[in-house]
Amino acid sequence: MSDSVTQPVSSAPKRLSFLAFVEHTRVSSDHSLGLQEGLELFEYAEDLGYDTGYVRHRHLETYLSSPFTFLAAAAQRAQRIRVGTSVTPLRFEQPVRLAEDAATLDLLTGGRLELGLSSGYAATESTFAQAFGKIEGDDVRALVDARLDTFLAAVEGRTIATAETDLSFAQAGAELTVQPHSPGLRDRVAYGAGGGTSATKTGKRGLRLQLSTLNTEIGELGFEETQAGYIRSYRDEHAKASAGTSFASVSRAIVPFDTPSERAELEWLLERDAERAANVGGGPLPFQFGRVAHGTGEEIAQALVDDAGIHAADELVIALPFDYPAETQRRILRQFAEGAAPHLPYLKR
Repeated sequence: MSDSVTQPVSSAPKRLSFLAFVEHTRVSSDHSLGLQEGLELFEYAEDLGYDTGYVRHRHLETYLSSPFTFLAAAAQRAQRIRVGTSVTPLRFEQPVRLAEDAATLDLLTGGRLELGLSSGYAATESTFAQAFGKIEGDDVRALVDARLDTFLAAVEGRTIATAETDLSFAQAGAELTVQPHSPGLRDRVAYGAGGGTSATKTGKRGLRLQLSTLNTEIGELGFEETQAGYIRSYRDEHAKASAGTSFASVSRAIVPFDTPSERAELEWLLERDAERAANVGGGPLPFQFGRVAHGTGEEIAQALVDDAGIHAADELVIALPFDYPAETQRRILRQFAEGAAPHLPYLKR
């Protein structure tokens, strides 16, 4: 790799993490092979040196609908790696109950929870309303904002109820807070933003920022530069709103292969990438997708070394594809960690 493509980077290395679809199918008796393979993936990634393992949070699908229980088990199997969601959809959560579960998980893991939140599935609201209840006024965003405010108040240890009479655990008038309380959790709550407005709002709340492999706006500067702009706006607002340190992560999809058979196995990802590149904004929503870096480890590193979004972020998250065998997921993590990461200056420890 030529030194001419290397950009100056911060002296602090970026975190290297992964994001997985963990499925819970293939149930035999009282065990799920999918869940077991997910736990093994976290152990494997820890051995490879990954810093955080994120899982996608889904409802009414064959992927994790209850990720906190899975992450508690994963954190027991893997002793160092951080665990998190990307993202938990607030549309389907009672915020105080969510705060109780999050604090419990954070304490069980020794402060290793990286909690990513977002809104939900607005495009399919009518379907999910059947299972999770209809929103009054059909304003998903207003509901999510209110739930996020309540959740943050709860994890910060603020009063969320007052005892109206003498209770077995409190006297009348006592201010009640969510129990348990994990003091460091608030600083590790992130919000998944798709566009500039959401990223700026995330900064104003003093939260961490998660950006994915797609933008919900089509930026004139291209996908990576557009995300870098989101991060700059986010950090500007975060500095005004919080004395804490801002933190931004970006996800990237990769297709590593060293042999023709390995490429053939992931060929559909390359075909989908080409189709998206040729049809930016051509679907029902104005989405812009990041390109899929592919090839050998060095070729992938060459494609990512100048990525403006990664340079602006604090964490690179490798987004694993769904519905692939466990051995393929492990191969992608291994080939990136061993073949690409050593050639990326911003990842060197």
